[in-house]
Amino acid sequence: MAFNEHISSAKQATYAFFRKLFITIIVLIILAVVGSFALTKVAYSEGERAGVVSKFSKRGVIFKTFEGELNVGAQGQVGNMVNNMWSFTVNDNDQKVVQALETAMLTGKRVRLHYEQRYMKFSWMGETEYFVTRIDFAP
Repeated sequence: MAFNEHISSAKQATYAFFRKLFITIIVLIILAVVGSFALTKVAYSEGERAGVVSKFSKRGVIFKTFEGELNVGAQGQVGNMVNNMWSFTVNDNDQKVVQALETAMLTGKRVRLHYEQRYMKFSWMGETEYFVTRIDFAP
């Protein structure tokens, strides 16, 4: 009888250990997922870039995102014109910015883009870490 009781308590101890291990792993996974999503929303830096929108398109195979390029090169300098392209992403749900960027690209006017640089992004969020939040047309 004592031998069977010993086996039974060993099984219970093993079961309790694996149950605690499983719960710990699940909690760590949940914390990692929540932390990752939080880092996609936190801005690492904020700033502005000015130039002419040279490319703006909706790209992607499964997840479509708005991607663009801003020529921030030597505007107005004659002779030594250098193209300095800056790539950016626009959130799908920000239709006001999307429409303004499409207009800016078609007209060729200089614009000032306000952006946030994120700590982290998932592949379905866009190709760059720079997310344009607002656009102003230069006077």
